[in-house]
Amino acid sequence: MKPLYFFIGIGIMVIFSCKSKSAATQVEIDALNTIVKKQMFRIDSDWAYPQVTNAMQQVLNSGLMQPGSSANAISLIGNDNFLTISKDSISSFLPYFGERQMQVAYNGGDSAIQFNGVFEDYEVVHNKDNSYNISFQAKSNSENFQVFIKLYPNLKAHMTLNGNSRLTIRYSGSLELIE
Repeated sequence: MKPLYFFIGIGIMVIFSCKSKSAATQVEIDALNTIVKKQMFRIDSDWAYPQVTNAMQQVLNSGLMQPGSSANAISLIGNDNFLTISKDSISSFLPYFGERQMQVAYNGGDSAIQFNGVFEDYEVVHNKDNSYNISFQAKSNSENFQVFIKLYPNLKAHMTLNGNSRLTIRYSGSLELIE
């Protein structure tokens, strides 16, 4: 009977010791609140997460992807990319990996997701875990996008972009206040 209690005790210790909750500090929460309130920030992405389709899998199998990347997670480290919110305007250059439902322009100039103008329907929701959900609509040269951003107190950001002629793509990276 004692071995049974011993194993139950070990199991309980393992369960409670594995539970790690990294709570945000008040300084991190205040910094994020300031960034969201000023509505002046920039997100630099480290990873892109395209939808995995047969075509993306074929690209992966061809050996064209950089080392460390896969069909559903592409490293953007070292590649220039950004999304900047400045009051009521947006600018961005986000490389796009995935399938399009229409032809690309002849000069190939719209292969990345590029915003440069004013966004619409800007909404901010403060979550219980002190993160923020931000959503809005933005236009590139030839396409409309619904953009969803989640900002965390540790200044990490996740973005999801839904275009009307491209498959959905997600990005993750870091957040910073701009002056």
